Amino acid sequence: MSKVEAILSQLKDIAANPKKAMDDYKAETGKGAVGIMPIYAPEELVHATGYLPMGIWGAQGKSISKARTYLPAFACSIMQQVMELQCEGAYDDLATVIFSVPCDTLKCLSQKWKGTSPVIVFTHPQNRGLEAANQFLVTEYELIKTQLEANLGVKITNGALENSIVVYNENRAVMREFVQVAAEYPQVIDAVSRHAVFKARQFMLKEKHTALVKELIAEVKATPAQPWDGKKVVVTGILLEPNELLDIFNEFKIAIVDDDLAQESRQIRVDVLDGQEGPLYRLAKSWQQMYGCSVATDTKKGRGKMLINKTIQTGADAIIVAMMKFCDPEEWDYPVMYREFEEKGIKSLMIEVDQEVSSFEQVKTRLQSFVEML
Repeated sequence: MSKVEAILSQLKDIAANPKKAMDDYKAETGKGAVGIMPIYAPEELVHATGYLPMGIWGAQGKSISKARTYLPAFACSIMQQVMELQCEGAYDDLATVIFSVPCDTLKCLSQKWKGTSPVIVFTHPQNRGLEAANQFLVTEYELIKTQLEANLGVKITNGALENSIVVYNENRAVMREFVQVAAEYPQVIDAVSRHAVFKARQFMLKEKHTALVKELIAEVKATPAQPWDGKKVVVTGILLEPNELLDIFNEFKIAIVDDDLAQESRQIRVDVLDGQEGPLYRLAKSWQQMYGCSVATDTKKGRGKMLINKTIQTGADAIIVAMMKFCDPEEWDYPVMYREFEEKGIKSLMIEVDQEVSSFEQVKTRLQSFVEML
């Protein structure tokens, strides 16, 4: 096994076994984990406590039954799966759970949490350009800090938080470099591997993830890049998984050369800026810099233009929209983006993502036909 294969295997194992990652961390440090619900939360605050931030993004192919009691059938499958898992006690070992509530379904779920872990709920202001909105978010983050300290029995110092900001900024920068390397070496970093590198960062301390990804990048770049004889795409949406779906991309030689996935590159898009202001203010300020996201209000609707620019910059053949079933914010963005793609002559395909689905034959047929058309 090569060094690249060994690193990817390690990251894939972590991505596939979050419970083991959490248990291993607790055995190593004596501290547990804090659940992070989609889509955005100030993870740096959790990192500064010494606890492990753990992403909560549902599960794949699990039959929904208990969740139907609490959520309507038209709630997105991520929230359905999260509700099902919490009803079964899957999250009871978490020390606490942090909710941002950018959509109606997340609001409902935060109020109907059935796990035993205490819940911290906060709101991102959507009129983001105002200084008053930033001050509001600072207040929200102060409440998160106070509740984390109470729930975990720790004190979050400014020094620890400043250190966490540095750790997270470095991780985001390294992951942005990884995106470029993956685009240059699609034979080495296929769709499944690319996703695993992103997903593993949800279940690891960011400094350890950064070290592994740096090593991976160095090993990959040590070999010459080869011409790619398949197709290249930019993908957008909430998430694009499981591996069975990504295997179809590999089967038809579809390389993901950039993404705008909420589970992936939206997490690394914006750094916390340096400045004289305190760490909470700067953490809040980064929300004003978020762009091209369906849950971050943008009256100018710049997401489509951003994706077109990504397509041009990467030389991609097309854009694939991974539409999370019943995700209203994503569905509202799509007609605007589609019209812009058509006006610019950019080929695109929309595929539906549903975590309850276990068969992908329909998606396979659509992707095969799309590749043949390209």
